[in-house]
Amino acid sequence: MKIPSILINKAKELEEYYKIHYKPLAPLAARCFLNTMETTVKQLEDGSYFVITGDIPAMWLRDSAAQVRPYVKYAAQDRELRVIIEGVIAKQAEFVCLDPYANAFNERADGSGHKDETENNDHVWERKYEVDSLCAPLYLGHAYWKATGVTGIFTPVYKEMIVRILETFITEQDHSRSKYFFTRHDCVKTDTLPAGGKGRPVNVTGMTWSGFRPSDDCCKFGYLIPANMMAVTALGYVEEISRDVYGDVELAGRCKALAEEIRDGIMDYGVVNHHKYGRIYAYETDGFGNYNLMDDANSPSLLAMPYLGYCGREDELYQNTRRFILSEDNPYYNAGSRAAGMGSPHTPEGYVWHIGIIMQALTSTDKKEIRNCLEMLADTHAGTNYMHESFNPEEPEEFTRPWFAWANSLFGELLGTLMEQGFFDGEEK
Repeated sequence: MKIPSILINKAKELEEYYKIHYKPLAPLAARCFLNTMETTVKQLEDGSYFVITGDIPAMWLRDSAAQVRPYVKYAAQDRELRVIIEGVIAKQAEFVCLDPYANAFNERADGSGHKDETENNDHVWERKYEVDSLCAPLYLGHAYWKATGVTGIFTPVYKEMIVRILETFITEQDHSRSKYFFTRHDCVKTDTLPAGGKGRPVNVTGMTWSGFRPSDDCCKFGYLIPANMMAVTALGYVEEISRDVYGDVELAGRCKALAEEIRDGIMDYGVVNHHKYGRIYAYETDGFGNYNLMDDANSPSLLAMPYLGYCGREDELYQNTRRFILSEDNPYYNAGSRAAGMGSPHTPEGYVWHIGIIMQALTSTDKKEIRNCLEMLADTHAGTNYMHESFNPEEPEEFTRPWFAWANSLFGELLGTLMEQGFFDGEEK
């Protein structure tokens, strides 16, 4: 596929900048920035675009939005890039309308993918219900609108997607009313939902239930706080779209009311008093007083909340939580001789995720901390000049997923952000 010229030029600019300002990362700059566009984006016969994650031939709603997100800011300057991103947005809207409970889809309705006990659809690769998967297309559409001023993406299908998402979130505020179920046989425990495919019981809190985390692992407790935070922000975006683009005041009001209910639920049920860190956000809760205190490198994470627009980086509750999740008190914070950062129960015990280190840098207010993250990233790509899913912090040559476009895109975004902010200005070259 032809890569838009603006991205080629931006990749060269990044490479030249880091040759001067941070030479160890220069060989990665252009390669990671272009990886999504070079290897995962495909135009389909209907003009829409299909985006695989890398080494899996399916399109995840979450991943595809994250993969193209760093390109959005340049779209106003390049028609070819606008066509691609608009095609991705159209495909996401189509998929959500097919099945709002699915997280990943096939290029064709050929029945590829997992054969699970759920309501099957030949378009669906996997039907793990994840709140953040529905938020991702809303984030992408809103960001594209703000960057370009283009309203043509807000078609009747896109509006139908908004309504389907709204209705799904409302249904899952009381999961006992939901028809969704999911069972996978002959798999690890985290790949299926307990209690006959319905998940563990939850109280009604105002938040919306999620079966699975962004890692595609099942939730321990059904109210995943980072996903609900993302939902609050996404609903704010579609409130604005519904009012200012569609002129639908009633729909805008429904979005606003739901966002307020979810936010209140987070504050009433998702905050705990920690003996060391004070008031912090839990990762999950069931609304009955049970909490899961942890964070996972997959985004949305608690760490990523300023990046995802839920709160400011200086927010006191966020800072308390950040101190917890970037410490050994977080069961998925791992440290070795070559790196330290968040991992995930989704990957080998003790491994660190590049996405976690990148997100730590993107949300930091401390220049020294950001520098440390850059040093770890430069030292742990195992000579491949690409980011990976996870790696052994003692032996980075031991890693998972050599082709993981989301991590490469996020890394490219970090390099671009630091360049635009003049992070290295005033330093000796």
